[in-house]
Amino acid sequence: MSILKTRFTEAFGVEHPIVQGGMQWVGRAELAAAVSEAGGLGLITALTQPTPADLAKEIARARTLTDKPFGVNLTILPTISPPPYDEYRRVIVDEGIRIVETAGSNPEPHMDLFKEHGVKIIHKCTSVRHALKAQRIGVDAVSIDGFECAGHPGEDDIPGLILIPAAADKLTIPFVASGGFGDARGLVAALALGADGINMGSRFMCTVESPIDEAVKKAIVAGDERDTELIFRPLRNTARVAKNSVSTEVVRILNEGGEFADVRELVAGARGKLVYENGDVEAGIWSVGLVQGLINDIPTAGEVVRRIVTEAADLIRGRLAGLVAADPVGVA
Repeated sequence: MSILKTRFTEAFGVEHPIVQGGMQWVGRAELAAAVSEAGGLGLITALTQPTPADLAKEIARARTLTDKPFGVNLTILPTISPPPYDEYRRVIVDEGIRIVETAGSNPEPHMDLFKEHGVKIIHKCTSVRHALKAQRIGVDAVSIDGFECAGHPGEDDIPGLILIPAAADKLTIPFVASGGFGDARGLVAALALGADGINMGSRFMCTVESPIDEAVKKAIVAGDERDTELIFRPLRNTARVAKNSVSTEVVRILNEGGEFADVRELVAGARGKLVYENGDVEAGIWSVGLVQGLINDIPTAGEVVRRIVTEAADLIRGRLAGLVAADPVGVA
């Protein structure tokens, strides 16, 4: 049963205004299905799958775990050898997916096929100006990523407390707030600031169904809000990752005038994948947000969703409602 109705839940046909972030190596069928089964919106990460055919199999696997709506994240990044985006798009459409989260580059070249087949598009943005452009080109919703987020926060360094209401003042389409969210207090705050829901990555990464090694989850629980590192700042391609010996070395090299070639081997995606597979949190670069300072357990994804929406409703009905005087004196 829907406890909190927003423009996002109405437009995307989900019970609760909670979206699971599309995380590389993490957004697999078991996690996406668990989030959706609990009434949120789970996302399979397309490029975690080695080929478009593998993505089709992963979608089919998710459908054995839930009959509720789930989506696919398609991250579009400029690269020397781009993946076959057109084939991944075709699989998404052919498999009957009706919700796509795009991220990275401008989604416009990818939208015609999706729109033709009734696919709703959520585009992840790190600034109000990018969100307004996404709205102009016709996306159905945006996800606003504040500076607190894991992964790429953009180069403006604007935290959610400012970015979310700034977006609310200018957008007319629904939007969800991302970066720094992990509990009911965050959801209530996001709604108060004008968002229609929240997107959570690190919180869902630290759940039973998250397909990463238990040692990584325990590291998130043990970590606090100070235990992240901003890498690639001098290259203006900032990324927030876990603080470890590798990320600290990357920062040192680049701050001393090094170039990407000097850190290429340290930040290789294969090394980061091994962190998740083997649980050696010092093996490479891996993403986590400031919100790890609020993560103290490893529950099921369903428990996360239910706990957040129930506690959020209690906060709104209880503590916040109780702050308003029944008959304010002197208020016109």
